[in-house]
Amino acid sequence: MHDIRTLRADPAAFDAALARRGLPPIAEAVLTQDAARRAGQTAAQEAQSRRNQLSKEIGQAKRQGGDTAALEAEAVSLRNRMEALEAEAKAAEQAQTAVLEALPNLLDDTVPDGADESANVVLHQEGQPAAFDFPAKQHFELGEAWGLMDFAAAAKLAGARFTVLRGQLARLERALGQYMLSLHVDEHGYTESSVPLLVNSATMYGTGQLPKFEEDLFRTTDGRWLIPTAEVPLTNLAAGEILPEDALPLRYAALSPCFRSEAGSAGRDTRGMLRQHQFAKVEMVAVTTPEQSEAEHERMTRCAERVLTELGLTWRRIVLCAGDTGFAASKTYDLEVWLPGQGAWREISSCSNCRDFQARRMGARYRPKETKGTAYLHTLNGSGVAVGRALIAVLETHQQADGSVRVPEVLLPWMGGVTQIG
Repeated sequence: MHDIRTLRADPAAFDAALARRGLPPIAEAVLTQDAARRAGQTAAQEAQSRRNQLSKEIGQAKRQGGDTAALEAEAVSLRNRMEALEAEAKAAEQAQTAVLEALPNLLDDTVPDGADESANVVLHQEGQPAAFDFPAKQHFELGEAWGLMDFAAAAKLAGARFTVLRGQLARLERALGQYMLSLHVDEHGYTESSVPLLVNSATMYGTGQLPKFEEDLFRTTDGRWLIPTAEVPLTNLAAGEILPEDALPLRYAALSPCFRSEAGSAGRDTRGMLRQHQFAKVEMVAVTTPEQSEAEHERMTRCAERVLTELGLTWRRIVLCAGDTGFAASKTYDLEVWLPGQGAWREISSCSNCRDFQARRMGARYRPKETKGTAYLHTLNGSGVAVGRALIAVLETHQQADGSVRVPEVLLPWMGGVTQIG
């Protein structure tokens, strides 16, 4: 959500910032709505002031035995006018809010220009794509050959874009989630959290999923929503709060199922586990001051990078360009892993600084130590990392010539003595 005062102060700069995302100018229309809203509110206040004065005059006239008919008629007229003015002001405010809440966050100055993912910039690469002396298989070829990855059974149970994992492969998925959550909690200082998987509309609105992305979500018959990521409930823990600065930063981590309709992904990644309606993810969320959010963004991204390094994966950090940066984000780093079976880089983590964009929608503030009053918090979120995609990367990276897969050493404490799958 945007501060209307920022738009009033420099409408041309606001339009220029939106133009980086490929959006048309909007400032003039919003300011027209804003002027109508303020004019209506001012007129309503003036009418109320006159009604208050009339009430005194009517009382005085009655005490003196005078005729109050004209004064009372004016009071009735003013009441009707006030109701009309208040309705007009409310309609203008709702129209203004509808426009503002549909606008994405303004981009950080360091975000590169560009219309789509082709303009994203690689900042760092860890390792080189492995050269196997045998034909590399994709994850679903390995899993189906072992009888431990069953898409047909999942389709029977739930339809397309679901998977049934069995035996050692199911255990490997559990091991990945437990390893990543333990790492972020025990060594990176995040507070382990178990959160609701169903949330209300206000919670979805707070992080920017509603109203813009309703078609990408699953909704229950009683009006609740299945979370697309634990970012939603974790970030909203700060909703409506005024936190002391000494309590910041707050860092939360959760391992949870995630649910996405993939409404805009028809025909994409239909084979395998890359794009599912249900998947597990370890999510990291930070709530901090504006002065610390940039450093927190770097820290969070390094936490995710450590996971990929310890799993023995080849990865790279990318800064997303203007046209590829998400709705609520001011700046985003994507982490991509090399999948030998696919022969391609695929995203496995996305770490974003949303600055005060979500905090304004949630009403999340803090009380600075050195100044009076309150200020909006900055919120950040990142995958630490997507469990299903980590499973894919481990299978394809650590596959052996005989069709088996070596289990990374960091996962062995959760594998019950299993060092190789297949």
